Amino acid sequence: MTYDPSLRVLTVLELLQAREEVTGAELARRLEVSPRTVQRYVARLQDLGIPVEGRRGVGGAYRLKPGFRLPPLMFTGEEALALALGLRALQHLGLSDLLPAAEVAGAKLSRTLPPELRDTVAALEQVAQLSVSPWVTSTDARLLTTLFQAAREGQRAELTYRSGAAQHTEREVEVYRVVHVDGRWYAVGHCRLRGALRCFRLDRIETCRLREETFTPPADFDALAFLQQELPAAHPYEISVWLAAPPEHLRGAVSVWHTDLRAEEDGTRMTCQRENLHSFAAFLLGVGVDFRVDSPPELREVLRTLAGRCQQAGEG
Repeated sequence: MTYDPSLRVLTVLELLQAREEVTGAELARRLEVSPRTVQRYVARLQDLGIPVEGRRGVGGAYRLKPGFRLPPLMFTGEEALALALGLRALQHLGLSDLLPAAEVAGAKLSRTLPPELRDTVAALEQVAQLSVSPWVTSTDARLLTTLFQAAREGQRAELTYRSGAAQHTEREVEVYRVVHVDGRWYAVGHCRLRGALRCFRLDRIETCRLREETFTPPADFDALAFLQQELPAAHPYEISVWLAAPPEHLRGAVSVWHTDLRAEEDGTRMTCQRENLHSFAAFLLGVGVDFRVDSPPELREVLRTLAGRCQQAGEG
């Protein structure tokens, strides 16, 4: 791939805006160039009047002069579209608390755009509709921010946590990662009460405050891999269903979380783990193909109950 040097210079500027200080080695790694080339990019910024300060020697680094304010932001058409769509997609993450802030941010974005891009974003507001999934759990944005800080600063978090059995416990947690998966947010880290790694659903955290005590998180911790192993215990039903459609017909219409689709008998064998059989039964009825439930028997009972309700509604 060919890179435009001017784009690399702008990338250096963006990295310096985002960080208080960036080492020359990191800039070279991010841009895939030599340290000498990084020096040329920095010199180019300085020639343009951007006050970039440098520290020489081993571990040398660059920063923008403290107090320097950059001119108004400029976006390409794709960047403006990405930002506008991202602001509108907050409901899909269960962050309805942030919607007023998103509207203000959208208005600020619009004011920074030239007329043609402003018209494109305005058209997006008029013609694009994003449906909020019923499976997304609403999340307190302030709680999410606090947990982000706990993980970023390495501060222990003191939680009041409600289990699925409605039992309340006080937990002191070293939060390693905060993850959104399958419609819910989770905090993952070391629980000092249990003396082991645990995951905590944010919608079950009733209080949270940060403590002065700090910790050092493990390097390269994979929270998603841990959740894949841990969460099946929260889904008590092992489901095996055959559907009269090929796997490619179902992909994109089925949650991939703890779900396996494989071809079988001119159709698809779907095995998964779920907590709510009623919502899964509704999915089966709405997928639009014939199916056969092999397990669990509780799912067949839920489907019989739904069939009776449908018959009563039709007779009414």
